[in-house]
Amino acid sequence: MIPVVNIVFDIIFKAIDLYLILLIIYILMSWVPSTRETKFGIFLGKITEPYLGFFRKFIPPLGMIDISPIVAIFVLNYLISRGVYEVYRLIITSLM
Repeated sequence: MIPVVNIVFDIIFKAIDLYLILLIIYILMSWVPSTRETKFGIFLGKITEPYLGFFRKFIPPLGMIDISPIVAIFVLNYLISRGVYEVYRLIITSLM
């Protein structure tokens, strides 16, 4: 049972890492606005905008600088990843 749990959580952690990379690519694409009109940019927008839009509702831009992506990356990388790890740790310890 433990190897199955390890595989499932490994996939979850890899998915979080992949989404984090996609977020960073999409944010960097904002520096060159014409890249967001490409097929890849539109695809990334469909994937990342719902998550980023949640933070944009609560964090207004400071002048011309939008800091909501920084907060979104922090939440994904530290809070969500740490929460998933704690669930993984609890499951593993309960199975032993």
